[in-house]
Amino acid sequence: MPHSPVIPLMLRPLLALLLALQPVHASDLPDLGEVSRQYFSDQDEAALGQAILHDVYADPRYLDDPETETYLNQLGYKLVSVSTRNHREFTFFVVDDPSINAFALPGGNIGVHTGLLLAAQSESEFAGVIAHEIAHVTQDHIARMVAAQSQSYWPTMAALALALLASRSNPNLAGAAIATTQAYSVQNQLNFSRDFEREADRLGYDMLSQASFDPRGMSGFFNRLQRANRFYDSSAPAYLRTHPLTSERISDMEARSESTPYHQVPDSLDFQLVRARLRSREDNATDALQAARAALKDGRYSSETAARYGLALALLRARQFDEAETLVQSFAATGKDNALLASLPGQVALTAGKTGLAVQRYQSAVQAHPGYRPLQYGLIASLLAARQPDDALGQVNKSLDLYPGDRRLWRLAAQAHARLGHKLLSHRAQAEAEALAGNLVAAIEQIELGIRAADGSFYDLSSAEARRREWQALEKAQRKS
Repeated sequence: MPHSPVIPLMLRPLLALLLALQPVHASDLPDLGEVSRQYFSDQDEAALGQAILHDVYADPRYLDDPETETYLNQLGYKLVSVSTRNHREFTFFVVDDPSINAFALPGGNIGVHTGLLLAAQSESEFAGVIAHEIAHVTQDHIARMVAAQSQSYWPTMAALALALLASRSNPNLAGAAIATTQAYSVQNQLNFSRDFEREADRLGYDMLSQASFDPRGMSGFFNRLQRANRFYDSSAPAYLRTHPLTSERISDMEARSESTPYHQVPDSLDFQLVRARLRSREDNATDALQAARAALKDGRYSSETAARYGLALALLRARQFDEAETLVQSFAATGKDNALLASLPGQVALTAGKTGLAVQRYQSAVQAHPGYRPLQYGLIASLLAARQPDDALGQVNKSLDLYPGDRRLWRLAAQAHARLGHKLLSHRAQAEAEALAGNLVAAIEQIELGIRAADGSFYDLSSAEARRREWQALEKAQRKS
């Protein structure tokens, strides 16, 4: 019996709608992004972007690693800040996939595969791809594609967006799921046009230069992709399938680079540390540890600090805590002031079950790097593990005052309230986390559980009921759209 294709999670709910779509022709696209907004407003795109994030966070390929995601968002916003159209909000997330790919989605959502981070030979190369994707968003390329549909109904837009996510993340799976000729025609239209690609190249190049990266990184990376593609038959790199790469584009990038004075831009330590972090997660714990030891022994690294950091993380996976602790002490001796490195001592202590030591280490690290949220997550988790829920709640509330839109903080708040027996407030915090993840149905379910618990103050109960009405109205509006 033939094997049925696996349909990605984010594609299943609207696959039937996708199959009914009519083909889109590039010649029908509006010339200006502003025109597309007549059919696909900023509000429409923001709502659709939030719905897409719900599917992203629910997909098992989403990499829920605060350190990696924080690095990506810091780099992304460094580029966004120098864009001429930087009024938009962006969300950068990581997909645990070894293929070389990145993609832009409605609502300013930009996904990056772990394979891209590991394949880039410099931070400027990696930044070049991210700048290119940011330009697709700032120039309303996706909105212009959606506006080309003859019907601008929500189901059509949602199906397009979810198919876009599936095709960017795994073209092979999406191709298997989108089986009909008509749907395949739609799939082809999800690939950016050559005009869009050239525009993203030009603006991405400008962002690289202004953000103090080496603008040659963009042409260098795309040039290597093009050369590598000659050795592929039908299995070209995923990025090339959705971003048509031509010799003309490569020539344009190289011409811009030649007219720019050369200056070498070193990679940041964070870039090297994140790559080491990703490598420590590969394969099983034993293989990851062997690879980390071999790389350090043979000198196969561009940063010894990052190689030792990767070894420490691999040792934690293998539960070899004593050797990991020895590495922690060696890092302390170097005196390097880096937030990612500062999180390692607390992580080692917490993983080893030394909760009191973990609290002390995270408290010191938070004082040194107060704006680095992964350290705050670590401190709160350590306080909970050390059976100090009151202190954990105080810390999480302090952080939520600064970052009320952080779903991870709300989940930690839910745990702290649960430890203290606050049923209403625990369910309310979990509901806030679900809503921020785009899951309004789960948010409503959680807050109703809290209201039924009825163990909070009159103010807490009234606030929860108001929040429920707000989410119910939003969820109803989404169902009608």
